[in-house]
Amino acid sequence: MNEAEPITVACLDLAGTTVADTGTVHTAFAEAIAALGIVSGTAAYERALARFRESRGESKIGIFRSLFDEPRAQAANLAFERSYDQLVDRRGLAPVPGADDALDRMRAAGIGVCLLTGFGRRTQARILDTLGWWDRVDMTLCPEDVPRGRPWPDLILAAALRFGVDGVRNIAVCGDTAAAMRSGHRSGASIVAGVLTGAHDRDRLLTAGATHTLPSVAALPDLVLPSPVDDTVTADHG
Repeated sequence: MNEAEPITVACLDLAGTTVADTGTVHTAFAEAIAALGIVSGTAAYERALARFRESRGESKIGIFRSLFDEPRAQAANLAFERSYDQLVDRRGLAPVPGADDALDRMRAAGIGVCLLTGFGRRTQARILDTLGWWDRVDMTLCPEDVPRGRPWPDLILAAALRFGVDGVRNIAVCGDTAAAMRSGHRSGASIVAGVLTGAHDRDRLLTAGATHTLPSVAALPDLVLPSPVDDTVTADHG
């Protein structure tokens, strides 16, 4: 815990952090670019996938805009959302083990919980509908809610304003990507926790600004909640 700066808001990522990602996002991206004629085995396909891997956690429409002109980026984003929906229908979705309990513990302690994502609003809503999580969180934000998506701090700062926090040091950020860590670092959050259940490894997360690394989001409550008995948490500190 952090006694000097009590955490009053937790901003958590979706895919790879609170929601298990078994390759669904990657497959949906590959199908989206294929719909625009970029198919497996071509140099353009490999370049697009490299851009996708490098940009995990960023706004999906932003990634498509870096690859295509605006009309084609919008078409690719729509294809991505449709593909993701179909994959969820076939494969289902599941929380990262312990995520449900982590959300419940933090809210029970009075911490406001906000789910952030690089997905558009439609995909974000589909995830929350599928998991039945609307009542488990206080707020959801996506790139459509802010001028800039990750790695910029706008999503976290928007949460700070909407929750009315005393200061950004009262915020904890949790994510699985370098983009999420950069966003948290730039926002001034006192805790920027990288989890090892998603896209990027420990070294990548620490280099991008993580203050802690955790095996999963299940360990986050022990980091952010005050404990009168023992304030030691099992985490790696950068």
